[in-house]
Amino acid sequence: MTSGLPIEAVLAELEAALRAHSCAVLQAPPGAGKTTRVPLFLHEQGLYSGKILMLEPRRLATRAAAERMADMIGQKAGQCVGFRMRGANKTSKDTKIEVVTEGILTRMIQSDPELTGISCIIFDEFHERSLQADLGLALALEIKSALREDLHLIVMSATLDAAPVAKLLGDAPLITSQGVSYDVEERYLGRPWKTPNTRNPRLEPAFADFVHDAMQDTQGGVLVFLPGAGEINRVADLLRPRLPKDVAQCPLYGAMPFAEQRRALTPTPNMRKLVLATSIAETSLTIPEIRVVIDAGLSRRASFDAGSGMARLITQKVTKAEARQRMGRAGRVASGICYKFWTKGENGGLAAFPPPEIRSADLSNFTLELAQWGVNSPDDLALLDPPRDSDFSASQDVLKMLGALSKTGHITDYGRKLSREPMHPRLAHVMYQGGPEAALFAAMLEEQDILDGPPHTRPTDLELRWKALQGTPHGSHRVNHQRMKTVKSNAKRLKAKGKVDLSFAQMAALAYPDRIAMRRASGGARYVLANGKGAVLAEHDAMNSHRFLVATNLDGDLREAKIRQAVAFSEADLLHLFADQITDVKTCRW
Repeated sequence: MTSGLPIEAVLAELEAALRAHSCAVLQAPPGAGKTTRVPLFLHEQGLYSGKILMLEPRRLATRAAAERMADMIGQKAGQCVGFRMRGANKTSKDTKIEVVTEGILTRMIQSDPELTGISCIIFDEFHERSLQADLGLALALEIKSALREDLHLIVMSATLDAAPVAKLLGDAPLITSQGVSYDVEERYLGRPWKTPNTRNPRLEPAFADFVHDAMQDTQGGVLVFLPGAGEINRVADLLRPRLPKDVAQCPLYGAMPFAEQRRALTPTPNMRKLVLATSIAETSLTIPEIRVVIDAGLSRRASFDAGSGMARLITQKVTKAEARQRMGRAGRVASGICYKFWTKGENGGLAAFPPPEIRSADLSNFTLELAQWGVNSPDDLALLDPPRDSDFSASQDVLKMLGALSKTGHITDYGRKLSREPMHPRLAHVMYQGGPEAALFAAMLEEQDILDGPPHTRPTDLELRWKALQGTPHGSHRVNHQRMKTVKSNAKRLKAKGKVDLSFAQMAALAYPDRIAMRRASGGARYVLANGKGAVLAEHDAMNSHRFLVATNLDGDLREAKIRQAVAFSEADLLHLFADQITDVKTCRW
């Protein structure tokens, strides 16, 4: 079959490269058709006897790509083309192309290092440089070198510094596809919400005003890029009463239920579409009808600090690569407009590419995977970028504290058990040490806060969420029933391994022993954590009455972190769990 997509022009070249070199790097702009056509083409050519495995960075893209490919060959997902992710598996004995989330590959490799039955692995949207994609590629290269010379690897991306990737793949051929896109007019607007007369500028009101006006001055679907779910929901609330009835407003961010995410991808006949999205809409997904992009120029990223052992979300300017991806969304179906909320002068100073996640993430899972693979140092793997030494050492310290690594950094039998659980090792530790309620505890801490409202208005006490999940009164705070449903659904899939019934506070302390907090001698709302770092509660927070807390969520401030969520803890609990680790030391100071 031929699709008429731009990618068709280089498919023969790709096939020749794979036959000659077994590895290739494919650059193709958004809309070229690489995600859907490359796997189908390779299958049609009969190049492989085994499966083609394609990795996607997000769950929504995984499912959407599989369903689109299945539709292209007149089938339903689960037949020739299937998908697999945590909590969803739509494959069969007939599946030849399997689309998976990136973490699935690591699990497959650890359980079967030869990747039996897999002929080709495609790393799609590799420019996002997720930690799992970097690790998966490094492990796949080692397998290819030591066990499976016949394994084919393809790295695909729209915006990527491709030369280092091609070199990593043994000087693999670099193939470039030219996309077909319409002209997009760029309009730089600065940041109008930041005026000299505004002491505390808020993006949302000014942005909602501009979106409303832009919709009156333009035609076609509108895609708005905002940094996070909070901004999206606030802008949506401001716009809702002002929009005409023929406008379909669709929020789009990662934590939404799939059915709601899908609304943004579905055509809306006789309706004008307005999509308010995070960076999830930059790549992988085709949103029909878009002719106008409004870009706030901001992106939210996780940043891990090895010194405090805490991660925080920081809002940063987009990079040039991200801005190009976003702008390209306006030129897919016709000529369009991209409104950029920064100046043309600022544009020249933007970073070229976003930082790889391996340089900014909590590495606990990554380090445990390496230890299970038999590697004690990242230097022993073919990684495109190595992690920072301080981050890797901090992750080893956490795993040693949990008993997953020995003092020499080798994986323990207990560490192998923890590595099989699809969650952070801290929560996996609770699953093995706690009783029947450990599954609900782990699922709750993995999901977003089940209480609604702006973060600064939500109570700190984590036990209020726990009581809400168990159906007991939880005060006047509004519960997000969809998130609560997700937590309970995830908990049913997990199986607690421990036999000891622990209290909610004790489970929190097992997961975060380094974040047990004791009020400072000076009193008030200031605490010191077990890891020696400082932490503080809001001055009038009800949790201030407790001498001991377990701080499960902090803002990551390097000087004195603000406690966002915590559970009251007692000295008796402390002695019950950690008596063997507590010592009395007498000091004399002059």
